[in-house]
Amino acid sequence: MKAYILVHVRPGSVPEVVRNLRRLDGVHEAHMTFGPYDVVAIVDAADVNHLGKLVASNIQPIPGVIDTLTCLVV
Repeated sequence: MKAYILVHVRPGSVPEVVRNLRRLDGVHEAHMTFGPYDVVAIVDAADVNHLGKLVASNIQPIPGVIDTLTCLVV
């Protein structure tokens, strides 16, 4: 299952958050963006349960992450 994770980041923390995202298993790409969200990550997971665990346990706890929005690819 593929998804785009949009990440709202505390000012000044974007480069560090992108570096941390790129180190995670399941994250294939992570990029800084302009707009309402600061970072987009492209991830793959076996199913929606694994995706939820990846976001809740590995992405949201990254220092500087304020919130996330998960967009499933259909």
